[in-house]
Amino acid sequence: MKPSTTATADRIYATGLRNQWHPVVPSRFVAPGAMRKVTALGEQWLLFRRSDGALSMLADRCPHRGAPLSLGKHLGDRVACWYHGVEVGTDGTVTSVPGLPGCNLEGKKLVTSLPVREVGGAVLAWFGDEEHPEPAELTLPEPLTDPAVDAFLCYAEWDVPWRYAVENLLDPMHGAFLHHESHTMSAGDTTAKFRIRETDRGYFFEKTDQRGVNFDWVELCRTGVDWVDLSIPYPPSAGPGGPFGIVGMVCPVDEQRSGVFFWRYRRVEDWQRASWRFLYKTLIEKRHWEVLEQDRVMLEAMPADADQRENLYQHDLGVVRLRRLYRAEAEAQSRRGI
Repeated sequence: MKPSTTATADRIYATGLRNQWHPVVPSRFVAPGAMRKVTALGEQWLLFRRSDGALSMLADRCPHRGAPLSLGKHLGDRVACWYHGVEVGTDGTVTSVPGLPGCNLEGKKLVTSLPVREVGGAVLAWFGDEEHPEPAELTLPEPLTDPAVDAFLCYAEWDVPWRYAVENLLDPMHGAFLHHESHTMSAGDTTAKFRIRETDRGYFFEKTDQRGVNFDWVELCRTGVDWVDLSIPYPPSAGPGGPFGIVGMVCPVDEQRSGVFFWRYRRVEDWQRASWRFLYKTLIEKRHWEVLEQDRVMLEAMPADADQRENLYQHDLGVVRLRRLYRAEAEAQSRRGI
């Protein structure tokens, strides 16, 4: 974002922090030889995949007259704008101006191109600024890179501000109430005390008087991309394997919409993997979507100013810490002219 369009801290806080990686959409949304228009951090983008599978992410704006490139034609290694045929390569360079060959637009990189990576079936992109165009180091969640862990990605889009979706994950106590009727969160005490425990990559928000019974802890991890890790006990009916965990990420689509990514994972080896995958697809996945639906209904029903008219207590320490952290970063980025 150029200095002439410097965002306020409120705008950054509403649409997502810059100078970090964010999840965008599941990889399956963009097939080989296809392209897809997406919105992320309040801006329009074009995901473009070559036939060999290589993925690019471009600003959805032709450098000629500003028409959406997403309405154009996929030409294998470039896209042709539908309006006047201007061709843009996957790195944002204008490769051809058919209406005026040799035009001085040719050979210039005039379209923003974001670094992208794919992990666990999701597209991650680096949203930097003019001072930070090169991506920072990205350390991926261990459950998504460990070959002994098997994970399923669940993706949904919610009509809620992105920070509400993240705050929901930093609020373990809602599991004992909102999800009380679910197959895994009916046990345990409905009262608790919590603490924040610092780590070298973020912090744990955890119950001090209960562990391994319900949604008893969550860790916020900031490793180039923001993600949370949590664990929920599984009953014997879920089959053999290690504890059940969730890695969660949130894409700030715009001020009022979020893309939520949940990888349900379990450490399983040999025959246990086949058992876990079978049980998940035939029985457990449906129950997980029912729990997610409870979260969606509650968060979408909350008013836009819900966080301005609260009365918080000890169980909300994790949320308060998160807000202070994100607000401070938004203010710092605004001062730097992002």
